[in-house]
Amino acid sequence: MKSRLPFIIVTAIVATGLLFGVLTMGTNSANQKSTTTKGTNTNMSIVKVTGELGSAPVFESPKGTPPTEMVVEDLVVGNGAEVLPTSTLSVQYTLKAWSTGDVVDSSWSRGTPAQFPLSGVIAGWQQGLPGMKVGGRRLLIVPPSLGYGAQQVGPMKPNETLIFVVDVLGIA
Repeated sequence: MKSRLPFIIVTAIVATGLLFGVLTMGTNSANQKSTTTKGTNTNMSIVKVTGELGSAPVFESPKGTPPTEMVVEDLVVGNGAEVLPTSTLSVQYTLKAWSTGDVVDSSWSRGTPAQFPLSGVIAGWQQGLPGMKVGGRRLLIVPPSLGYGAQQVGPMKPNETLIFVVDVLGIA
């Protein structure tokens, strides 16, 4: 009876190659999504975002326990100038509260983009927007420690997890 060891080794090599190929198919290129989760949270629900770039995003209300660490996901990778920590930005955004799923704020609904120095906003934006490029759309899920913390801001509850979809229109 012949040894099956060579067959098993070849099968293992082929299977490893296929697995590697599947795992690397989603690598980031010009207009593909990329996700960075700062920390880990296995209880996080996925927030699906739809809508064309250049129009207000539509996204479902979250389910489950919010992440305890910042989540950053490029929905559309821009091809313009890169956001720096010292940048002054022109953006369109929508903000939802994790606990209620309600839209809390939206520059889209006001009909005019927001403009501000990145250094003057919440830590979640200061950490989550650098590296983004003009023409891009990014999802940020911001834990309370990087948002408004224990403060009640407008209709948001204290210690609220924030969900933003941000389009960067320009850098001044």
